[in-house]
Amino acid sequence: MSEVEEMIHEDALPGHESKLEPKPEWQPRYPGSGRLDGKVAIITGADSGIGRAVAALYAREGADIAIVYLSEDDDATETKRIVEAEGRRAITIRADVGIKEACDLIVEETITAFGHLDILVNNAGEQHPDKDITDISEQQLRRTFQTNIFGMFFMVQAARPHLTSGAAIVNCTSVTMYQGSKELLDYSSTKGAITAFTRSLSENLISEGIRVNAVAPGPIWTPLNPFGGASEEKLATFGEDTPIGRPGQPNEVAPSFLFLACEDSSYMSGQVLHPNGGIIVNG
Repeated sequence: MSEVEEMIHEDALPGHESKLEPKPEWQPRYPGSGRLDGKVAIITGADSGIGRAVAALYAREGADIAIVYLSEDDDATETKRIVEAEGRRAITIRADVGIKEACDLIVEETITAFGHLDILVNNAGEQHPDKDITDISEQQLRRTFQTNIFGMFFMVQAARPHLTSGAAIVNCTSVTMYQGSKELLDYSSTKGAITAFTRSLSENLISEGIRVNAVAPGPIWTPLNPFGGASEEKLATFGEDTPIGRPGQPNEVAPSFLFLACEDSSYMSGQVLHPNGGIIVNG
């Protein structure tokens, strides 16, 4: 086994949605209106959670989807079935976005399959809770940054030659970037980097007609938390401290990703949307 393969996960992340109970709600909540007709999207981490919900909604709105995932073959196959049930085309690509060469291949396979690329959704991420900063190993620290922020750089670098005026990039940051998180020091740090990356990349690409925005979800019921080392005590009250009083569902976050990918947000770039249960972050 290679060093990279050994580093992949301490906590069996991102975890199988097929094994999660109760099941997250990914189903789009309304009929499509053709807002992404003819578009092609790459969605990283699309096998489960928020990524699956975004893939389902994008497909309903007319997009063909490249489903990028790390290792959960069964979940990726199910997301492909969901996209195809909406009448759209889908491919699954098993790859680690923390490896630059893998990102190059992701884009190459997408262009080969669909001929062009219009939307890049950087959603893949991992987290490893630790109560003390001294508990965070160098390996974990490097791996979390490698997946969460290096992967976004690598994906944008690979996609950039294929993105033209009208294209959109949507990154997934987090409420932890704005609030902080005492047990997710490395994870929340990457999310801060993602927000800065989003704003800077927007400035870099806006003159080319390419918009870059982000979504900062609050506590959302996906495999990331139960399979990411969260304690049973934390899971028992997960999301209850939000003003709405419950965790969000992936299909409550996906519309933010749709809005930022389509012409509805044509005058927005460098911005962050906050589907977080009513948490005020002033950011």
